[in-house]
Amino acid sequence: MTFQAYLNAIQKKTGKSPEDFMNIMKKRGIFSSEMKAEILVSFLAKEFDLGRGYAMSVWAIFKENGWVTVK
Repeated sequence: MTFQAYLNAIQKKTGKSPEDFMNIMKKRGIFSSEMKAEILVSFLAKEFDLGRGYAMSVWAIFKENGWVTVK
């Protein structure tokens, strides 16, 4: 499965984009530019029933857009 296929599957299953996930997390007070990937992975698993592979593709978008700092 390609990276874009992962993103398309996430959009189809949840109706949400990576930016939507970030905004939801901000509203709930759980988003931080310094958060670790596991916070996002846990959130997506609990709230949207997404597995780790799908969640990590969302994480890649978070990093690519500079929404999170990775050290």
